[in-house]
Amino acid sequence: MLKRLFLSLCLLAVSQVTFAKPDNLAAEQVLRRGNGSEVQTLDPHKAEGVPASNILRDLYEGLTIEKPDGTVIPGAAESWEISDDGKVYTFKIRKNARWSNGDPVTAGDFVYGLRRSVDPATGSQYSQILAPILNAEAIIAGKKPVDSLGVEAIDDSTLKITLKAATPYLLGLLNHSTTYPVHKGSVEKNGDKFSRPGKLVGNGAYVLKEWVVQSQVVLVRNPMYWDNDNTIIEKVIYLPIEESSAELKRYRAGEVDITGSIPTSQYNWIKKNLPGELHIAPTLGTYYYGFNLTRPPFKDNLKLRKALSMAVDRDILTEKITKAGEVPAYGWVPPGVNNYTSQQLDYAKLSRAERIKKAKQLYREAGYSKGNPLTVEIRYNTSEGHKKVAIAISAMWKMNLGVKTKLINEEWKVFLQNRKQKKLTQVFRGGWIGDYNDAFTFAELMQSNHGINDSGYNNPEYDKLLEQAATESDMKKRRGILEAAERMLLKDHAIMPLYFYVSKHLIKPYVKGYEPNILDHTYTKNLWIVKH
Repeated sequence: MLKRLFLSLCLLAVSQVTFAKPDNLAAEQVLRRGNGSEVQTLDPHKAEGVPASNILRDLYEGLTIEKPDGTVIPGAAESWEISDDGKVYTFKIRKNARWSNGDPVTAGDFVYGLRRSVDPATGSQYSQILAPILNAEAIIAGKKPVDSLGVEAIDDSTLKITLKAATPYLLGLLNHSTTYPVHKGSVEKNGDKFSRPGKLVGNGAYVLKEWVVQSQVVLVRNPMYWDNDNTIIEKVIYLPIEESSAELKRYRAGEVDITGSIPTSQYNWIKKNLPGELHIAPTLGTYYYGFNLTRPPFKDNLKLRKALSMAVDRDILTEKITKAGEVPAYGWVPPGVNNYTSQQLDYAKLSRAERIKKAKQLYREAGYSKGNPLTVEIRYNTSEGHKKVAIAISAMWKMNLGVKTKLINEEWKVFLQNRKQKKLTQVFRGGWIGDYNDAFTFAELMQSNHGINDSGYNNPEYDKLLEQAATESDMKKRRGILEAAERMLLKDHAIMPLYFYVSKHLIKPYVKGYEPNILDHTYTKNLWIVKH
């Protein structure tokens, strides 16, 4: 007998429909959101990074979405059933779901979108995230045809997804952009330009009106959206502002309503002068430095990687540099992940003096000394905060080991390209925010064939553990496998964890509806502006 979720889901759906609009709404419902770096693309199956994801959540809607507090609820699907073995999900698409051009959203649109995501011809760097779906990995590797993917449109309103094994985080995964449907007619007509203004046909609460590079991305309400009656913000303007200090100036000038971040150098001033507008909350994210493991000096040099990691004082980074409640990271998976205990580097409990002593020993054993110092580059995307962290780490390496460091900052697109090519990078700044609340969202990033494994980590034993975890239905055993994988990754020092993120936003008092959540996802459709 199938596990039925109709009752609880229908109650959730009713709660969405009965939303009561405030009576003190501002006449102009225009929201301006700071959004970090300029996005590369708004193609949901090719996009990377938080800035693009923020916009895509407004333009498209997956089978599931999230409440403001992060709870997974029905999206384009109004309900679903799960087979007793957890391998088959059957979704009912909302009958009133519409594309922004008025066409009905069908189960076939999701089949088309999911197949496009895993198709090697699409060139998605994120396709590996769909590995739980039957045959996805073989398709991504070019070993099976795209139409063998375990997705089927039973009829226009019924979608069946078959998995290779029970996947406890699937419902959370299904609000990620790799799973979004795309409008087949628009894609076939416009090709790579289908995601541009005037051409993008979406199924989300907003449609793309304007995109001026390095200036703004403007979205307006989609009157065809199934829940448009409960959407209040008429227009949202995403502003690509890389420097948080510049963003703060624009926020104080009234040009930004929600910031994407805050400048750490002015944290104390903000805390004192804008206390009611500062929102800081835990989030599932890790700030780290990656080593290029495909080239010297880090290829086959574990002792050097470990020495550099041990020479960094993470307490100083969080107390003196970031200063907003970030937690020093001695592991890869952050605390707070469901059904998981975060693992730690073997020297996490050593004193600072003991770490430095051991780091110097490893540095010498790796072939370096103050007379023969390592010369290395730290590469990061343009940002005041990233620069401060890089300066601090280079100073620690210089003082403790004698390392000579060159800092290189790059515009976001160039930075990502160089990371992927692995030709220029040596040490690079990285950050990973979980795509769903499960340890696998961190573990899979370091699989040898993952499109965003920019360190080039390749350990067959690690890959084998992840393969076991992906097919293990016993949650206790699965947890043990994933924890063993994290311990292996940390032992190999493929990356250098630095601190666990917190979300940091300034939000104007007149913006209502915001709730912090552990994934730091905020849908514009859940916000509104009151008179001020």
